[in-house]
Amino acid sequence: MVCATFRFYAELNDFLPRERRGREIATPCARMATTKHMIEALGVPHTEIELVLVNGEAAGLDLLLEDGDRVAVYPRFTCFDVSGLAPAPVLPPGRIRFVADAHLGGLARLLRMAGFDTIYDNSLRDDQVEALAVEEDRIVLTRDREFLKRRTIDYGCYVRALKARAQLREVSERLGLAERARPFTRCLHDNAPLRAVAKAAVLDRLPPQIAATQDEFTTCDICGRVYWKGSHWQRMSEVLHDVHYIDPLLDSVSPCCNR
Repeated sequence: MVCATFRFYAELNDFLPRERRGREIATPCARMATTKHMIEALGVPHTEIELVLVNGEAAGLDLLLEDGDRVAVYPRFTCFDVSGLAPAPVLPPGRIRFVADAHLGGLARLLRMAGFDTIYDNSLRDDQVEALAVEEDRIVLTRDREFLKRRTIDYGCYVRALKARAQLREVSERLGLAERARPFTRCLHDNAPLRAVAKAAVLDRLPPQIAATQDEFTTCDICGRVYWKGSHWQRMSEVLHDVHYIDPLLDSVSPCCNR
C-alpha cells in the first residue's frame, strides 16, 4: 500500500479538521492516486492551490503518488512570484470573468460595479454554473467547497467572508484584481457593458432634477437603464476605494440610474 505525508500551509488549513491543521498528515492512498485525488480527499479543493511540492520538487496535480512521498501544498502567494514553479494556474488566460453561485448575489453586484464581467442568477443550477465556467473560462465564486472539487472546474475561489463588502476585499486580494478594475463600466442589473450617451438621447427618461443638474450619462443597451453621477456615487466610490479600485475623489460615473 502507498502511504504519503501531506502538509498544508496558510489558509488551506481552514479546510481541514481542527486536529489536522498546521501539522503533517500521514495517510494511505488509493491505488493509482494522484496528488489532486488525495488533496481533495483530505478536504482541500484543487482550485485553492497554487503550488504543490512533492519531495521538494514542483509537481502537477496529476502526478501519481509513490510510497513515502512528502507533499507540501500551498495557496496563492501574495508576496512571492512562483509562476516559474507553480503547475496549478490560479487565473484563466485573457480577461478575468466570473460566474457566482446562488449565495453570492451581493458580491456579484459589487464585482459588476468594479467593471468585472460577472454572471449571476440565483436560478442557475450547479451544472449550469459548471458549464459556464468550462465553456467561457470563468472563475467560479462559491461558498460550497465540494462544488470546487468537480474535475472540469479549472478556476475557482472559495469565498470565506459572509458580507458582500468583505467578500469583495477577499476576492480582490486573492486574485490581484485592483489593477484590472474598470469601475462603473457595466450594468449592475444584467452585466452588459455601458456606453456613453448624449443627454438629448435620454432626456425623456430622466427625472426633472437629474435633467437640470447632470450632463454626463451612460446607458445599457440590454435593459435600457441610464446611469449618472447621482447621490449614491460617494458611497459606492468608498466601497471600491476600500479595495483599492479607485480614488474616492475621482470623477467617475455613478451607478444611480433610471429606466
